[in-house]
Amino acid sequence: MANRQPLPAPAADQRYIRRAFKKPQIRLRNVFGPGLITGASDDDPSGIATYSQAGAQFAYGLGWTMIFTYPLMSAVQMISARIGRTTGHGIAGNLRRHYPAWLTISLVTLLLIANTINIGANLGAMADATALVSGLRPGAFLVIYAAFCALSEVFMRYGNYVRVLKWLTVALLAYVITLFLVDIPWSRALGGLVVPTVTLDSAALTMIVAIFGTTISPYLFFWQASQEAEDVREFDERKPLIRAPKDGPSELRRIELDTLIGMAASNLVALAIILTAAATLNANGITDITTSAEAAAALAPVAGPYASTVFALGIVGTGLLAIPVLAGSAAYALGEALRWPVGLDCKPRRAKAFYGTIVAATAVGALINFTPINPIKALVWAAVINGVVAVPVMTVMMLMASRKSIMGKFSVTGTLRALGWVATGAMAAAVAAMLWGMIAYAPPVL
Repeated sequence: MANRQPLPAPAADQRYIRRAFKKPQIRLRNVFGPGLITGASDDDPSGIATYSQAGAQFAYGLGWTMIFTYPLMSAVQMISARIGRTTGHGIAGNLRRHYPAWLTISLVTLLLIANTINIGANLGAMADATALVSGLRPGAFLVIYAAFCALSEVFMRYGNYVRVLKWLTVALLAYVITLFLVDIPWSRALGGLVVPTVTLDSAALTMIVAIFGTTISPYLFFWQASQEAEDVREFDERKPLIRAPKDGPSELRRIELDTLIGMAASNLVALAIILTAAATLNANGITDITTSAEAAAALAPVAGPYASTVFALGIVGTGLLAIPVLAGSAAYALGEALRWPVGLDCKPRRAKAFYGTIVAATAVGALINFTPINPIKALVWAAVINGVVAVPVMTVMMLMASRKSIMGKFSVTGTLRALGWVATGAMAAAVAAMLWGMIAYAPPVL
């Protein structure tokens, strides 16, 4: 009997066979997600100004803060991400569900104020940096950047918007490039990483709190938790871990890797900025930098125009990444606190108040630059406010993450929990030391 040829499978079966034998693909979004974007947005123009001032004023003496804060900020961000992924709600949403209303409103209000000031300072820095490179006046650039950031967040589809934010993280390379365009005395630089060489007076203590406040910042907690919750809503295959515990091990590993990489990128870039400012500005007697654009301009005569231009372009790129995160985290927090529909995957008509908060925060931030208020001086205090506000926010987060009634079997325990409490204690100690320094070194009242 002749061998029979197998009958061709129907088209649907053929597609099933191809899927069954298709090699699994590693998708970028499965590894690099909210943690990468959060870490990159931490190095916003206002943070760049803080790190530049630290290097200009204290040379290499504060490099150790980047080593010290890395495990602490990583732990806190992992905990915030776990809260969002486990519950399907952001920090403010969980605060509203499980804590008094006055506490939720108080923390969200302080976050909204600090974020709006940060947005204004960042927009001003971006406009000044563009003016530095182009030779044109900064006013028009400020309006263009504000409109672009707000409208992109409102009208761009969520998946496409997240991809844009991930590509904008490439802007961080500008500061690594700048580091290699200047002459670094590496023995001194490496010494500053392990041995603090600053006098703990009021100025140094305030700078340490500002560094802590811009590195371990409340808006980062709210953003990463909300983005994890957003991903649960955006992708049908994802459910809150409290409802799909079998997904827990793989999702927690993803969060850990994503966060460690994102925070490492953040602190390495911050360290590059401190070292660059120390080797160029401090070494040439320039010890007072008030803006990131001023730092870029100051680099030109001591490090060359290329270093100055790369530094300035990095300010624009990181600003385009950070402003949507600042406005978005404020909108998520306010919307969840007031029970609004929230989410960048929502249509504008369905979430008018949420998107209205994004536009309003960006617009008010832009308008600050056209008022007598100095957004840069306000920024210094915004960084201090961030440090102060972070203490109660981190305390509540730690209590929240440890409650089985909220987190189920995914409540935070062990080393991660210990690091979270160490981070909270370190931030509280830094704030207390700053306040003590302000009182101890205040001029006498006649």
